[in-house]
Amino acid sequence: MEKIEHGYGSDVDIVEVKGKRFVIIGTAHVSKESAELVRTVIEQEKPDKVCVELDEQRYKALSQKKKWESLDIKQVIKQKQLSTLIINIILASYQKKIGEQLGVMPGTELLEAAKTAEEMGIPIALADRDVRTTLKRAWSSMTFWQKLKFLSSGLAGVFDKEEITEEKLTELREKDALNELLSELGREMPILKRVLIDERDSYISTKMQSVEEEKIVSVVGAGHKEGIIKALEKEEIADLEEISVIPPPSPWVKIIGWGIPAIIIASLFYIGFTKGSSEAGDNVLFWILANGIPSALGALIAYGHPLTVVASFLAAPITSLTPVIGAGYVAAFVQAYIRPPIVKEFHTVTDDVSHVKLWWKNRLLRILLVFILSGLGSAIGTYVGAYKIVQSIF
Repeated sequence: MEKIEHGYGSDVDIVEVKGKRFVIIGTAHVSKESAELVRTVIEQEKPDKVCVELDEQRYKALSQKKKWESLDIKQVIKQKQLSTLIINIILASYQKKIGEQLGVMPGTELLEAAKTAEEMGIPIALADRDVRTTLKRAWSSMTFWQKLKFLSSGLAGVFDKEEITEEKLTELREKDALNELLSELGREMPILKRVLIDERDSYISTKMQSVEEEKIVSVVGAGHKEGIIKALEKEEIADLEEISVIPPPSPWVKIIGWGIPAIIIASLFYIGFTKGSSEAGDNVLFWILANGIPSALGALIAYGHPLTVVASFLAAPITSLTPVIGAGYVAAFVQAYIRPPIVKEFHTVTDDVSHVKLWWKNRLLRILLVFILSGLGSAIGTYVGAYKIVQSIF
């Protein structure tokens, strides 16, 4: 690989690999200066193709400005992707908050790259991995406690009302704000850095090298530029299929997921056999109440519809005996069916998420709140009920 001198400044690197020239622009996703630099470089370089750090879903969301309006919440629930949706909203809210203080919305420079290329008749290549795959891989790679830590860190940032100083704003203008957040999380949890940064560096560089054209301008976040250049230097070609697969859960997750229900059911049969049906019936009743009441209470605290509260109570004792689906998903689906979000609430969700009170007013956020609190109630009830039933054996 050979580096080429240029006059664009430190945000741009020009390298040649196997006869191809890559002009790599490292941008801040909330920087007006980055958008202007992107247009300038593309107009002056006149490349054969422009690669952007976007996947099809993100490109449509940015260009059509219908990221949340087009969301089918019922389908998200059916696919059991509410956890991924929560992460997505947290990240989008953080980036939007930074963008508003900087005076330019997230993704402006990526859209500017696409717009400039279109004006000049230059084809565009979407070089990033599907954002849904990235989030799923990140989520599945974390332990339960890491997930809690991630969500608490993200929510802390969302609810933080402290104004950003001019010094911090200047620093953010020179960096990729979202990748700075991800990098910070990566330092706390290295597994996240691998999935959110390193894997995507490999993915993007491989997509760049697969382009047939000889002169390519690539517009990527500043946090990815160094990793992409290193991958190009090594002429590294990643197995895109391998890093696009959602890893299966650990066998221990399945063992525990099915093991606990098996122990509970076996314990109830044992109690019935050794101590009589009356004792077994009392334990079954305790199991129903121990699961149903906390789950229903969670839905009630979330201001769930009365039918959502009833559904939580009825579902929790059953769903707790199978890892296939949780009470939170049942409650969320009922809530979404009876009180679906209106268009305005999709528009304001990334603003509303940073205000605690609005979680109860925005119907989309209320569905997420129902999911979280009813599921948490069911989880607490499961351990309380299991402890009581196993204790009854002795």
